[in-house]
Amino acid sequence: MKRQDKDLAFMLQYENIAWYEDGRVRILDRRSYPAKKEFVVCANHQEVAKAIKDMVTQSAGPYTAAPMGMALAAFECKDKKENEQLQYLKQAADTIAHARPTTAKRMEIVCGEAYAAAEKAILAGEDAARAVVSRVIEMNNERYAQIDRIAGYLTAKFPDGGTVMTHCFAETIIGMMLRRCREQNKTVRLFCPETRPYFQGARLTATCCKDMGFDVTVITDNMAAFVMKNEKVDVFTTAADAICCDGHVVNKVGTFQNAISARYLHIPYFVTGAPDPGHPTVDTVTIEMREPEGSLYAMGVRTADEGVKGYYPAFDITPPELVSGVVTDLGIYSPYALNDYFKAAGEGRNKVVV
Repeated sequence: MKRQDKDLAFMLQYENIAWYEDGRVRILDRRSYPAKKEFVVCANHQEVAKAIKDMVTQSAGPYTAAPMGMALAAFECKDKKENEQLQYLKQAADTIAHARPTTAKRMEIVCGEAYAAAEKAILAGEDAARAVVSRVIEMNNERYAQIDRIAGYLTAKFPDGGTVMTHCFAETIIGMMLRRCREQNKTVRLFCPETRPYFQGARLTATCCKDMGFDVTVITDNMAAFVMKNEKVDVFTTAADAICCDGHVVNKVGTFQNAISARYLHIPYFVTGAPDPGHPTVDTVTIEMREPEGSLYAMGVRTADEGVKGYYPAFDITPPELVSGVVTDLGIYSPYALNDYFKAAGEGRNKVVV
């Protein structure tokens, strides 16, 4: 099976995201990478769900970790009766898919795919855990290939020698867009807001860009408008945790304010991914509110005095009027015409694109 992660940065390689083997799932701990290259080892599917909730992995990482957790669940119940195995896996899918509320719809899809692979193997008397791992690799290949097509449309919007700003860790599209630029001998420089409190932009996005040989600069979260104007940013782009069918974009908190700045400065904002049929309108989205303490610390060091309150929404919502285009594997769509994507894709399109 041809692997679609060829020539991508270390943390975009399948085994370095999350991997099931011998009754364990190991997940790269993105909370400390790249300062430390450590893996969290999960002994059961509940620990996988907790690792996802605790941000051991994030962005598209959970879409590998979750089905690998299903492989682990299949291993856990392998000695049970056939119907008991299936019931156990249904419960495991529900537990893992709902580890984080905002992405639950997408997680239900990937866990459902893993369940289907396990069910088929169980009914055939085969190794269900191995069948799930094979399906995860297939799903990753499908998703990476789909995102590579997105990257083709997105990089066409990058002028050679241009400047691109992104936000948080857009995972696979970062690797794919830079691989496309490299294949086309197109030079771009990148600016990455740090995106605290986990600093994914500083630690993850910037590291991937560096690993792939590109000029990358980290800025603090409150510098975006200044940098857009003074460094002549050509394109602002992000992935999304959800793209509602009414054109609203749910992504790492800070995306909204950066989109406002981009619009004011006449810089296009392109979001990458497919619209979510599970979110027909923005009203279906639940914004995850994480522990307020998170905003009072920076990489484990408290920055506010005792008694000061914290506030920590994990995501915000950017309205369609600030979105220049939704870049999909089938082309670039107006945020007001996302139903056209489903018409072009055909019935049954429910792929997870991050």
